[in-house]
Amino acid sequence: MEISEMRSLARLLYDVAVAAADPGPAVEQWLADNFVRTAGRLIVLALGKAAPAMARAAMGQVAADRAVCVTNKENAMAVEGAEVIIGGHPIPDNGSVRAGAALLEAVRGLGPDDQVLVLISGGGSALAIAPVEGVTAQEKAEVSRQLLASGSDISQMNMVRQNLSRLKGGGLARAAVPAQVTTLILSDVIGDDLSVVASGPTVAAGGDRVEALAFLQDKGLLTVMPQAVRSALSAAGPAGAENACNYLIGSNRVSLEAMATACPGAVIVDDALTGDVADAAARILAVPWPGVLLFGGETTVRPRGDGRGGRNQELALRVALSGAALGQNWVFLSGGTDGRDGPTDAAGGLVDPGSIARMRAAGADPQALLANNDSYAALAASGDLLMTGGTGTNVADVQVLVVDVQANRA
Repeated sequence: MEISEMRSLARLLYDVAVAAADPGPAVEQWLADNFVRTAGRLIVLALGKAAPAMARAAMGQVAADRAVCVTNKENAMAVEGAEVIIGGHPIPDNGSVRAGAALLEAVRGLGPDDQVLVLISGGGSALAIAPVEGVTAQEKAEVSRQLLASGSDISQMNMVRQNLSRLKGGGLARAAVPAQVTTLILSDVIGDDLSVVASGPTVAAGGDRVEALAFLQDKGLLTVMPQAVRSALSAAGPAGAENACNYLIGSNRVSLEAMATACPGAVIVDDALTGDVADAAARILAVPWPGVLLFGGETTVRPRGDGRGGRNQELALRVALSGAALGQNWVFLSGGTDGRDGPTDAAGGLVDPGSIARMRAAGADPQALLANNDSYAALAASGDLLMTGGTGTNVADVQVLVVDVQANRA
């Protein structure tokens, strides 16, 4: 198979992964099979990168008395009958503050016959914030910046953020008491811990304030946190969220299985590709057999420079730099299913044996760019950025490695 055909196959499988995570049909099917309307009011709240698609599907199935949809600017679109609010991502902004207030206000004063239908997808942790008393939005944003820079994984980050929020860690469900809360969740978290997706607005926190404080201490971050944050984590925490029922309707694993089905003979090698991006690249390169190899997960990048990029772009660049170990006939794609990788307009990267030569021919030094966390510039120079635009969904990242398919078929 020619490199151009292998690149097309890798991109096709990425598109299959995104299509399998389309939240619209999943929401419609779940509601048709399970949802029973009561006599009271119905509030629909959608939060996350897939919020518009999920809200549109829900609003086509149920008659809501009020609806609020919170998403990022790349995925924003009108939703008939709903107020759409754009929050900041990955760092919260004033829109995130407005969104958090709107979500909490929407469930205020509900009664026992009222219902709240919550639609959750990845990205919600930053898109809507409502800090606990005594902590400002700016201080909460500083916490997010420090956690991102430390290389903390998503579970650790969300545990801290949950314990500093009136919205997360079951806060939204508690605010809706005594109404019944039903939540449909599109998971972007490996292992599908529902308390981690969007920091679990309707799910009890993944750890209490004592654990969050201990984590920051162990990570060496406690001393750089604002005093108000340290004080808040030292106070008693809230109760659980017993009025909420949570249901998983889509995940990274579902997308990987769809990719494998679309390409007979493809192998899911690793559905938990997490940890440092350099270690992930080494794990991918160590796979010993040819064929179409699939991976899924969410790696982390520790910032060392001031360049632009994201975990998928850096993973692609690292594989390209060490690709000689794969021979002369390979292609590698790493992409975020939401269509956005880090603070860039790219979803990730798609590289092949000629990528490094193309970078150098364009005057780019791939090693120097990697050292400066500038994978975007490197991949732009070689024409290897994966550009998709916002996809309207988010189930973490997928990777495709195609190695010597012709020889594998012989």
